[in-house]
Amino acid sequence: MHILPRLLCCCLLSMPVLAQKKNDAFRLQIRKAISPVKIDGVIDEAAWKVADVTTGFHMVLPMDTSAARLRTDVRMTYDDKNLYLVVENYTPDEGPYMVESLRRDFSFLKNDNFLLFMDPFDDQTNGFSFGANAAGAQWDGLMYDGGKVDLSWDNKWVSVVKNYPDKWVFEAAIPFKTIRYKKGITKWGINFSRNDLKTTEKSAWAPVPRQFATASLAYTGSLEWDAAPPAAGANISLIPYLLGGISKDYEKGTATKFRRDAGLDAKVAITSSLNLDLTVNPDFSQVDVDKQVTNLDRFELFFPERRQFFLENGDQFSNFGYATIRPFFSRRIGLGVPIHFGARLSGKLNKDWRLGVMNMQTGKQEATGLPAQNFTVAALQRRVFSRSNVGFIFINKESLHYNPAEAEGKPVYSAYNRNMGLEYNLASSNNFWTGKAMLLKSFSPGKSGYDMVHAANLQYTSKQWNIGWQHEYVGRNYTAEAGYVPRQGYIKLAPQVTRLFFPLSGPVLSHGPLVATTWFFDEKLHRTDNETLINYGIVFRKRNTLNIWAANTFAQLLQPFDPTNTGKDSLLTGSRHSWSSMGMDYVSQPQQLFTYAFSARYGGYYANGTRFMANTELGYRFQPYVSIALNVNFNKIDLPAPWHANTFWLVGPRLDVTMTNTLFFTGFMQYNGQQKNMNVNTRFQWRYRPASDLFIVYTDNYLPEPFFVRNRALVVKLVYWLNI
Repeated sequence: MHILPRLLCCCLLSMPVLAQKKNDAFRLQIRKAISPVKIDGVIDEAAWKVADVTTGFHMVLPMDTSAARLRTDVRMTYDDKNLYLVVENYTPDEGPYMVESLRRDFSFLKNDNFLLFMDPFDDQTNGFSFGANAAGAQWDGLMYDGGKVDLSWDNKWVSVVKNYPDKWVFEAAIPFKTIRYKKGITKWGINFSRNDLKTTEKSAWAPVPRQFATASLAYTGSLEWDAAPPAAGANISLIPYLLGGISKDYEKGTATKFRRDAGLDAKVAITSSLNLDLTVNPDFSQVDVDKQVTNLDRFELFFPERRQFFLENGDQFSNFGYATIRPFFSRRIGLGVPIHFGARLSGKLNKDWRLGVMNMQTGKQEATGLPAQNFTVAALQRRVFSRSNVGFIFINKESLHYNPAEAEGKPVYSAYNRNMGLEYNLASSNNFWTGKAMLLKSFSPGKSGYDMVHAANLQYTSKQWNIGWQHEYVGRNYTAEAGYVPRQGYIKLAPQVTRLFFPLSGPVLSHGPLVATTWFFDEKLHRTDNETLINYGIVFRKRNTLNIWAANTFAQLLQPFDPTNTGKDSLLTGSRHSWSSMGMDYVSQPQQLFTYAFSARYGGYYANGTRFMANTELGYRFQPYVSIALNVNFNKIDLPAPWHANTFWLVGPRLDVTMTNTLFFTGFMQYNGQQKNMNVNTRFQWRYRPASDLFIVYTDNYLPEPFFVRNRALVVKLVYWLNI
């Protein structure tokens, strides 16, 4: 098995890569404004009258073989402080625009919107995205991996959307202090994307093949400056917060707790492309609660990071590896303990080199004896060829004042855990070939040997074909205490093939089969798991989708497992189980005010049992102010004694009210029958000035049977963004 990853790495490194950008002929000239620009959605300034205008967008969906039917005109200019953008989005007829709400960072495919994708280093890998939907809700994010957008990034910029009978106009001013770019560079990668739900048309200025997102930086055109963009100058932002709160634990019967707290974040531009983020006593009480799931898995579940400090510029750390092999997972930091302070230095050193270094300090947890811990992660990335890169990562989790308490002869925590790794990310110039090859090693007290990981994948994506191969090896002693690696001691092989067909007419846009198989072996190459899946997918021209699938599954348990995950008896280690199942998934048209999705499965389960699952997601919007959603999940498992029949309900209604694009209310309730818990979370947010907010958050947890309040809390938090 050691030969295969070497061969794949050689293939990845030796693949030919074209040097020239695909859309180099698409160029927009930008000149300095000859007059002040007022952000009001009215194109009456002299600066706009003389600015170059680009039009003639290209259709991406439904098909990418023609010009866009809808006209979109874009102009850009700048002055000493801001980059300006104005867009005229013409529509074929009058009528309401299709939007979800006025909430920031909306879902691209569920809104009429316009987006700007900007690559200031012209490296086709990293950049920034800005935009708005037709109701004026803003969108901004950091771009990474050649076309992904991290929407957790929020910064200070202003925009207005103004509606006319035949068009909607989006006008924005983006401060140069908000973005990072190389001093003196006069050519930026850029593309513009528009989504219109009434006509189901997605288009882009520089053409993008339909199998890729319009955010793909491999297909940007060029923004050519008449002079080097002005230096951003000193750029220091202080973001203090004040917090007051009250909480009570009714289940434990403890006294009411009052909370008065304060903290500070700071952002310092070391250079025009390198940023230092500092935090002291951070608080994340306003972060959305996790969406609960019915857990029928043998391994630890993954819940995504939602805390903004860890998300901003965090792709170098969090995207190293694969979904189930993450040497660094920031949710391990501050898990049940306070974070005292932290710092992160991240950004571009030049066009080819990228750096990320983070250090976080947590406090001691008296209840469990967990000591204060320090987390350090460092990542360095070097661009190679046209769009590929080689990365290095180092992670150190250190327990301070180490004095292990003994529990049955084993320490309850370790003195340290370290990880070191190399990774090669392949992205061909046209994005048809993508892949990754990586090597990791961990260092832990008392563990040596079988403590390495190597994995690789290669994927080919064209309009008709998607062909992929992935393999993984994780040693039984490999440990990533600051990461997410739910399974050790295995070898995994996972090929898959998809073929798409495109009818020339009719309601179906594309359809085709997918065949995927996954095999797990132990380190002695004995099979422990495998699953083969056959799926047939249909995408309709109205963007609704249907998938029908069948699967065959085999599992040999590596440790005792309760198939209901409710604390009942467990199946024995080494027991073998196999079954077949089938299912379907349907998602309705996104342009409807009432949207819905339905999925179901039926088939076998562990211990010769059966499982039926049905999941429904319903949504209705009174656009753009109110959005109502309801998620209902039902599982029925029939097993022999001692488990017998088990039914699990998971119900989660949600209410979003966006009174303006600066005033939001969210109410979210979840009932989890498996966990026997019901929780309520409400959040009021007032963005009283750009990037400055007032939050009021109320949470309740209940025991549903018998109905009993477990705990509740109320928090008021004020955040202020100050530029120096």
